[in-house]
Amino acid sequence: MGRVAVAVIVSLWVIPITLMVNHIVPEPYMDEIFHIPQAQQYCRGNFRSWDPMITTPPGLYYLSLAHVALFPSMLWLRSSSSFSDLCSTAILRSSNGALTIICAMLLFEMLVHLRPDLDERKATLYTVVLALYPLHWFFSFLYYTDVASLTVVLSMYLACLKKHYHFSSLLGALAILIRQTNAVWVLFVACDGAITFLGSHQNVNVQLDASDVSIRKNAQLSEERSVPMGTNLRKRKMLGVVNIVNHSSSAASSSTHVPAGLLNELRVIILGMWHLKWELMVYFGPFLVVLLAFAMFILWNGSVVLGAKEAHAVSPHFAQIMYFGLFSALAMAPLHFNLQQAAFLHQSLWKRKPLSFFPGIILLAAGIVSVHFFSIAHPYLLADNRHYTFYLWRKVIKAHWSVKYLLVPVYVYSWLSIFSTLGKIQKKIWVLVFFLATAAVLVPAPLIEFRYYTVPFYFLILNSRISDTKSYLIMGMLYIAVNIFTMMMFLFRPFHWKHEPGTQRFIW
Repeated sequence: MGRVAVAVIVSLWVIPITLMVNHIVPEPYMDEIFHIPQAQQYCRGNFRSWDPMITTPPGLYYLSLAHVALFPSMLWLRSSSSFSDLCSTAILRSSNGALTIICAMLLFEMLVHLRPDLDERKATLYTVVLALYPLHWFFSFLYYTDVASLTVVLSMYLACLKKHYHFSSLLGALAILIRQTNAVWVLFVACDGAITFLGSHQNVNVQLDASDVSIRKNAQLSEERSVPMGTNLRKRKMLGVVNIVNHSSSAASSSTHVPAGLLNELRVIILGMWHLKWELMVYFGPFLVVLLAFAMFILWNGSVVLGAKEAHAVSPHFAQIMYFGLFSALAMAPLHFNLQQAAFLHQSLWKRKPLSFFPGIILLAAGIVSVHFFSIAHPYLLADNRHYTFYLWRKVIKAHWSVKYLLVPVYVYSWLSIFSTLGKIQKKIWVLVFFLATAAVLVPAPLIEFRYYTVPFYFLILNSRISDTKSYLIMGMLYIAVNIFTMMMFLFRPFHWKHEPGTQRFIW
């Protein structure tokens, strides 16, 4: 078992399903009509050509060039074909298949690193389930940026966890080159690394201080024993020293306890950053360089996106963060939607009433304001019925005017459950940074697109301690059912273009 087993298991579905997709859907599909011709231009060496409808940078195309040039299965083709001829739809899609296998191996490494108590058999099972996550699984067979983006972001995160900070920052630059919103995750990973660095340095200092106090205490006690009993003055002085040492030892031992409050955590981190500012600059300065370079690009480009700027203008879509909370909680349903979790949240909210009423009221009010004033129906959402979001919007959220308000308590419960789950493993400041990073990625996006949830979902589930194998098995069965249904609809319910006066819509 282990990473090799994960690679083999994932290959068992990636290879045959990729072949089946290429056989039934050989032509570019949806956004592939932009990405595949652009990648083929790069294969011809035409790096100055650019489709103005493409919003993301060319990182995916560079990875595809490397895949075509280096992948072993292409060796026999290169002898009989030109390089540009190798960049067919099927071969370009296969680059995402290869990245899917690499991504699964990265997930295994991260699970083992974050949870060293896991044996290889469980880690392998958990990794396979995570690789089946529907939003990641489906796009493994198409030429989209999602799989490449997730793979490089997870590589960056793993490098940071292993304290290879400079290499992690280089991977962060590559992640931004694939998708601009990954700049937020570069900042998040840097913050995660800084928090961990400060925590480990603090723990080392506490251990050294406690050891030093113990040594000095023993030395003083030995010296006290050597003093004659008649010298009362010297004895009183030595007892005073011992009392001071005892007080210092108590202070040192108490400093090992991390303050529970968010403000206290923030204060400790700020003080630690000030005392270790030069070390932090050495280790995490490259992350700042990457982010400053991206900020300069935004100033030069005039926008975050490259093309189709009007359709992807930044919008205050605060309802998006509510959708993510519910969607992710449902994807981890065995953890969040059970009686034990509901009872835990109820107890947590009511243990200090009436003060506990205020956070709940504030969250509910924020949710109502978000769905009422900041719920956006993007034209792309209403025009294309090949997406689940099209039906969720029309058949659920818009089924009645009251539905979007009735869903607010469910959104709030989902986020409270997520906060409580992360809070059991991570510091409160980490949970806050994760929430802010997720909001920074999702809120500006006017289009409800579940693909945008993939990266924050993996950060969420990797840092949620799901120890029950049964929960993972239930999640795996849920994922498989969704994947089978989605793939059957994709392969065997083809669409045709229907033109209606004044509108254009895809019809199944």
